[in-house]
Amino acid sequence: MSILYANAENPCCTLILAHGAGAPMDSEFMETIVQNLLALDISVVRFEFPYMALCRLDAIRRPPNKMAVLQDTWREVYNQVRAQSTLPIVIAGKSMGGRVASMLVDELQPLALICLGYPFYPAKKLDKPRTEHLLDLRTPTLIVQGERDALGCREVVEGYRLSSAIEIEWMALADHDLKPLQRSGCTQAQYLQHAACRIKDFVVRQLR
Repeated sequence: MSILYANAENPCCTLILAHGAGAPMDSEFMETIVQNLLALDISVVRFEFPYMALCRLDAIRRPPNKMAVLQDTWREVYNQVRAQSTLPIVIAGKSMGGRVASMLVDELQPLALICLGYPFYPAKKLDKPRTEHLLDLRTPTLIVQGERDALGCREVVEGYRLSSAIEIEWMALADHDLKPLQRSGCTQAQYLQHAACRIKDFVVRQLR
């Protein structure tokens, strides 16, 4: 299994970060958010699901593994990090990685859950929400979501009933990758920095 460790100088926690369905653990998005988190004293562990690890080996694009495999991979990585770290653990994911983590978070019992661009519904399928397990979520959860996210726009998501443990940080005029329209006056880099700051604030609150 591909696992990548990045240690902050004076870490307050270890954050395990899973990639989304279409990009690896070292994509530009992942690299940028990791560097921002390290600067805020959050150590980060990244890993790749089996299908993405195979893609890295032979450059053949594959669909994600079945959900049972994705979940078992998350459990394996969490248990490995838990056995090695004395710090509080936060689990997190970009899109699909966050969705899988959200299905396991109450079982694994980390300090908190962070989702970056949660896929509330499949593209163009608003009638098939992926929210049933979010109704009774108990673990403190922060979702950083673009208002224009094609998998969970603000207009639709604000109509859902979600657990009171979930907070949503809306990024104005941003898409699924937290990239805003030019008229927002902000850049994706600025939004990812803001997302990291919001994550740090959220984690500090849970540590208290």
